Amino acid sequence: MNEVVGRDDLLLLTLDTLRYDVAAELAAAGELPGLAAHLPGGAWEERHAPGSFTYASHQAMFAGFLPTPARPGRHPRLFAARFAGSETTADGTFVFDAPDLPTALAARGYHTVCVGGVGFFNRRGALGRVLPGMFAESHWEPEFSVTSPTSFEAQVARVEEIVGRLPRERRLFVFLNVSALHQPNWFHLPGATSESGDSRASHAAALRYVDRHVGRLFAAMRARRRCFAIVTSDHGTAYGEDGYTGHRVGHPTVWTVPYRHFFLEPPA
Repeated sequence: MNEVVGRDDLLLLTLDTLRYDVAAELAAAGELPGLAAHLPGGAWEERHAPGSFTYASHQAMFAGFLPTPARPGRHPRLFAARFAGSETTADGTFVFDAPDLPTALAARGYHTVCVGGVGFFNRRGALGRVLPGMFAESHWEPEFSVTSPTSFEAQVARVEEIVGRLPRERRLFVFLNVSALHQPNWFHLPGATSESGDSRASHAAALRYVDRHVGRLFAAMRARRRCFAIVTSDHGTAYGEDGYTGHRVGHPTVWTVPYRHFFLEPPA
């Protein structure tokens, strides 16, 4: 990452609330062509989330604690805030002295942008300003929120606008929090109603919706130069498994998330 930072643009795409099992099943069934075209081997990596809900997980990720590979061992991290005794900081880790990654990247000349989705990014109260406050530029509108059936399309359009106005020589770090998977998501499932509510099936339908538009986001991020992209979930959610519903609980449907990172190459 010490070679990547300063050379490439960066994208951190969090598919808020996406479960690993649903993501893996859809990829294996060929139902995620937009994402699978970029996932190494066309498949997701199983990882463990650093938190069980959005705020906790993103605080950890912005400090360098991305979801951990779901297998024993010490796994070197891509980014890490410097602190004594770290056992997962390796030679290839981008180590920073700032309190968070956006601040560290800004110090390296990056323009840092947050395109929010769920309420922790809406800047409508003190808590909703903490995470977007780490960025030089942040955006949130009701059209980006969990209640909008076209939230991801609106978010992608904002990224396209940002990329279009930024000088080509300026490096860019975009963080986009996708709200479409988060409840309510019933409206992404054909034939569903608010009375039927959210389900594992509507969760999957929301991921298919995101996949239909993710190509536009990737195209925008690779238009200027090569982009290093991290696509992950911050946590999953339960739909009645073992009596649990929702997240902020210690259940495998919440802790187990999909993850991949890869390069988006610029057009030839």
